[in-house]
Amino acid sequence: MSDTLLEAPPAPASAPRGARRTTVPDRVGETGERRRLHRATFEERFDLIGAAAAGLATSTLLFGWIAPLTGVVGWIVVSYLAFLGYYVLLTALVGDRQRIADRVATVLLVSAGAILFGALVFVVVFALLRGRDAFWHLNFFTQSMELAGPLDPLTEGGILHAIVGTLIQITIALAITIPLGIATAVFLNEVGGRFARFVRTIVDAMTALPSIVAGLFIYAAVIQLVTHQRSGFAAALAITVMMLPIVIRAADVVLRLVPGNLREASYALGAGRWRTVWGVVLPTARSGLVTAVILGTARGIGETSPVLLTSGVTAVLSFNPFSGPMISLPLQVFDFVRSPEPTMIARGFGTAAVLLMLVLVLFGIARVIGGRPPGQLSPRQQQRAQEASRRDADRMARRAAPVTASSTAPSESPAPVPHEKADPS
Repeated sequence: MSDTLLEAPPAPASAPRGARRTTVPDRVGETGERRRLHRATFEERFDLIGAAAAGLATSTLLFGWIAPLTGVVGWIVVSYLAFLGYYVLLTALVGDRQRIADRVATVLLVSAGAILFGALVFVVVFALLRGRDAFWHLNFFTQSMELAGPLDPLTEGGILHAIVGTLIQITIALAITIPLGIATAVFLNEVGGRFARFVRTIVDAMTALPSIVAGLFIYAAVIQLVTHQRSGFAAALAITVMMLPIVIRAADVVLRLVPGNLREASYALGAGRWRTVWGVVLPTARSGLVTAVILGTARGIGETSPVLLTSGVTAVLSFNPFSGPMISLPLQVFDFVRSPEPTMIARGFGTAAVLLMLVLVLFGIARVIGGRPPGQLSPRQQQRAQEASRRDADRMARRAAPVTASSTAPSESPAPVPHEKADPS
C-alpha cells in the first residue's frame, strides 16, 4: 500500500475551527515492490545473459558435434532462435503470460534495431575500407577524369566532376520538388474534394514507380521532343519524378497530425484559410516536413537508372546543366566498378563512400534546420526577439514619461486675467 494522504471524517458543525485536518494512515501489511521502468533488474539481466549463453552453446553443439550443419549465417540464426526459446523458458519460471509477451517483444524490437544499425554500419565501413586507397590522395576530390585513364595510378584523376554534377542535379530537383510537393500536400489536407482524392490515388501509385520508367518518360518527353541531347537538367527532372511522390506522401501524413483546434483558434482570431496555413499549420509541422524532404532526397540522390538514360556519361567537369552530359556520383560508381582494373574499382568504392558521406551531411544540415520543435526559437531568433522587446519597452517608457511628469507636478491656479474695458469706439 502506498503512502496516501487521506482526509479525516468531517468534524461536526459545533466543532471548533481547525478541527478538520489531514492524517497519514499507518501501514498495514507489506508494500509492493517498486518497479523500475528505465533499468533492468538483476533477474532480467540474469535471464538475458543465461539465455544468450545457452543459445550459443546449443548452436555450437549442433554445428560441431551433433548435426551435420555448416555456415556462419546458419550458426547465427540457430543461436538466435535457441536464445529466444531459452529466454521464454527462463521468463516463464517466475512470470506470467503477460510478462513473457512483454520481454519477448522487447527482445525482438531491440534485435531488429540492432540488425538495421549493424547493416548501416557495415555498408559505410565496407565502402570506406575498400575505397581507402583512393581517399588518401587529395587529387581524388580536386580533379576530374578528363586526363586520366583506366591504367593510370590513383595519384591522377578524381571525381570532382561527379560531385559537382550531383549537387547541381539534386539542387534543381529540390527547387522543383519542395514547393510543388508541399503545396500538393497542403491542397490534399486543407482543400480536399473529389479531385484531391484522385490526386492522392495518383501519388500512391507513383510511390512504387520503377526508376527506369521515370528515366524513360523524361527521355521520351524531354530529350526526344525538346532538348535532343542528354543533360543535367533532364537528369534533374527524372530525379524530381522519383522524389515528388515520396515528399507529397510523407508531407500529407505529417499535415494530418496537426491538431484541428490550432486551425480553429486561428479562425477564431480572424485569420483566413491561407493565413492559417502559412502561420500555424506549416510552422507546427516543420520538423515533419523536413523529414519528408530528407526521405525524398535520399531516394533521389542515389538513383542510377534514370540518370543513366538522361544525363549521359562524361569525364569532363561541367557547370552548365542545360548543355551536354553531366555525370553524378551514383552513375560514376557504376562506371568505375564495371571496369576490371583494380584502380578503377578502388575509385568506385571511394566514390560510393563520398556519396554516403554527402547524404549524411545533407541529413545533418536538414536536421539542424528543421529539428527544433514548434515554438522553439534559434539563438539568433531569440536575440532578435529580445532586442524587439527592449525597443518596445523603451518606446512605452518614453510615452509614459510626459504623463507621469504632468501628474506629479503641483497644481497651480491660473493667474487672473485683468478685465479690460471695452473700447467705446
